[in-house]
Amino acid sequence: MKLTGAQIFVECLKEQGIDTIFGYPGGAVLNIYDALYDAQDSIKHILTSHEQGASHAADGYARATGKVGVCLATSGPGATNLVTGIATAYMDSVPMVAFTGQVSTDLLGKDSFQEVDITGITIPITKHNYIVKDVQSLQKTIREAFIIAASGRPGPVLVDICKDVTAALCEYAPLGKSAIDVLPEVDDRDISELSLLISECERPLFLAGGGVGISGASEELIKLSELVSMPVATTLMGMGSFPGSHENYTGMVGMHGTRTSNMAVSEADLIIAAGMRFSDRVISDSSKFGHRAKIVHIDIDPAELGKNLSVDMEIVGDVKQTLAKLLETYKGNKKGTWLAEIQSSCKNISNKKSQSETVTPKEILNTLYRLTDGDAIITTEVGQNQLWAAQHYIYDKPRTFISSGGLGTMGYGLGACIGAKVAHPDKKVINIAGDGSFRMNCNELATAVEYKLPIIICIMNNKVLGMVRQWQRLFYKGRYSSTSIDRGTDFVALAKAFGAEGIKVTKKDEIEAALVKALSSEKVPYVIDFDIDEDESVYPIVPPGKPITELIEE
Repeated sequence: MKLTGAQIFVECLKEQGIDTIFGYPGGAVLNIYDALYDAQDSIKHILTSHEQGASHAADGYARATGKVGVCLATSGPGATNLVTGIATAYMDSVPMVAFTGQVSTDLLGKDSFQEVDITGITIPITKHNYIVKDVQSLQKTIREAFIIAASGRPGPVLVDICKDVTAALCEYAPLGKSAIDVLPEVDDRDISELSLLISECERPLFLAGGGVGISGASEELIKLSELVSMPVATTLMGMGSFPGSHENYTGMVGMHGTRTSNMAVSEADLIIAAGMRFSDRVISDSSKFGHRAKIVHIDIDPAELGKNLSVDMEIVGDVKQTLAKLLETYKGNKKGTWLAEIQSSCKNISNKKSQSETVTPKEILNTLYRLTDGDAIITTEVGQNQLWAAQHYIYDKPRTFISSGGLGTMGYGLGACIGAKVAHPDKKVINIAGDGSFRMNCNELATAVEYKLPIIICIMNNKVLGMVRQWQRLFYKGRYSSTSIDRGTDFVALAKAFGAEGIKVTKKDEIEAALVKALSSEKVPYVIDFDIDEDESVYPIVPPGKPITELIEE
């Protein structure tokens, strides 16, 4: 049957099982939006307030579900407004397909109205990208895009479609959902060698990155940790891939990691690192990182092996498949003495109440954890709020901590919160924000109100750019340059102007009542403005360039 390119676009989304997309219309995608009008019963379109909000929402949707997130924008500024969201997804290996409109093929290269080379712009931040100039190639391109986004190490793919392509007629041949590429088989010799290394070591440590959760390897990791009596630390992106309440968990590792995790790295004689890239925030001084250990690096992307840190053994493969084979092979002993030493060490993860009478992030997060029984999805902005959320809320399940790790995108969390809530309407979804980040994305409150999403935004309002100020205090002799943002904004009034509810909290004994009220909402978003001291800091912190064992502690 013959369909227009716009109709083929819609049918291809249905093929892939896509029932939700996030976007913002414009001239170059009007034909697509006209086709979406006829598909309202099968594809829900979430109209965001800004294209960047659409990309972050698609990202949050993908992280919360493991499915491919989809966003749509027009040409020119609509397309460029997606760039930060695409880069965020690329850095954190999030499966996403971003569709953009483009001027008609006869107008390409002429500096036409709202023309921009979005494929050229996004080459470094996508797994692959396309410009579609012929309707005959449209359905093949869309199917390939979804395969690439979900296969291997996931990531974003961009498809730029010329406007005349969406109007042209073409024979459409329906196909089933695209199958992702077969995962590379792990070499059995590598599994045997790793099994032997574990048997021979005395102080093993597992470092779990975001790839553990992405591959669905959490159960295998729990079994391996318990089988070997091996402590487990996570990166920021690995939060939730190993239960935070498990007795073998040591906490986050790196610049803001726990003393237990960071010291374990320096004392271990075997480190198994999986689904992580050894970023600078994790290893700091690379010459001192795990210097007593043999380091084994497992990753599905061979480009990551040896990129940031020289290791003793490289294993290319899916983490879930690798750990499953290891569990079948390993017949060695447990490492009980080492684990007992680790467990007796003081962990920087606690659900105890703060003794302070002021409003503190720890008290807020501890109370939130207690009220939700840990059964919530937490999204974050970037800065101190992100790290407080990582340190003071316990994540026992994968895909419950959603944050921009690699790119560190302020303004990410509210869009991601909306995407996660659309994906899981039955879950409590809370965005932990700083006042600086919230200013960058508060327009998306209109989206949450429009779609009756009872999300909660907890603003840690210290009236400064908190993490930058903390660095200025610690490493720049207290020279506070351009970090005060005390502009008198009434966030409660702002929330109500959008149609949301707002609550101001200035005293410790007001925290629980405010959270209870917000958590009871069924259709209305809540903004809670928590009054935080401007010098409330994130500890521990490793000074730049120092080994991760040299922590500054509170």
